[in-house]
Amino acid sequence: MSETAGPPKIFDRALLRRRWRRAMSKGAPDFLMTRAADDLLDRLLTVKREFPRALDLGSPNGHFAQAVIASGRPPPLRASAYAGDVIVDEEAPPFAPGSFDLIVSGMSLQWVNDLPGALAQARRMLAPDGLFLACLAGGASLVELRAALAQAEEEITGGASPRVSPFVDVRDMGGLLQRAGFALPVADIDSFTLRYDSMFALMQDLRAMGAANALAKRARKSLRRDIVARAAQVYAERFSDADGRVRATFEIVWASGWAPHESQQKPAKPGSAMMRLEDAMKSPREGDA
Repeated sequence: MSETAGPPKIFDRALLRRRWRRAMSKGAPDFLMTRAADDLLDRLLTVKREFPRALDLGSPNGHFAQAVIASGRPPPLRASAYAGDVIVDEEAPPFAPGSFDLIVSGMSLQWVNDLPGALAQARRMLAPDGLFLACLAGGASLVELRAALAQAEEEITGGASPRVSPFVDVRDMGGLLQRAGFALPVADIDSFTLRYDSMFALMQDLRAMGAANALAKRARKSLRRDIVARAAQVYAERFSDADGRVRATFEIVWASGWAPHESQQKPAKPGSAMMRLEDAMKSPREGDA
């Protein structure tokens, strides 16, 4: 009898760990984590709960932990594959069910091979009425870079290999949270554009962040120089402003959900409405108040 197949291996996680550790040791650019941590703080300040036991799962630096502290909560346990109080695999964290009242995660879960499984693990580790708040790179991130690389490689070689990692679509996130067992799931987007002197400056930032292509099925050979040169030309032609600088889209998808608890708001039972839908949809008659 054959064994049940596990999740597909999308990312080379050993390569990711090496790159991220090297990036962190060299002071990687942290503008994405800084922006996300500010957003996390705003979100936590709207929640009137203590959260005495918190976990920062997978965040590559201390920005999310500092946001939790700034919100008035105790310092979270930092656990990731890169650095922190505990070194763990985000896909299989070793914590017991119900260990935490709050779990936050910053710009890490986009690199797991089994996102539904990772979300289910987070739900398992939450105590009843515990909160999960995470952000990860969204599907529209780096659309310009993908388009330029694909066009250049197609023109020169007649085919294109995946050169930028796939990211989650916000339209799927709510369903994934629900599937993992979260109550009151919410997904939303922070989308913004940065400008660079050239495509090369953008790629340098990505490499410095440890965010270069880590697909398990990536092409093993580096891009040919003529393809890179043509991609930079395409990028400048299609995605530049009047001053010659190029645009780069970044999208941060936020996901939040609660561990179910009897005190939480419940959806209304079918048939409990006080007004029929067809009556609610009718336009007011002339002369009605």
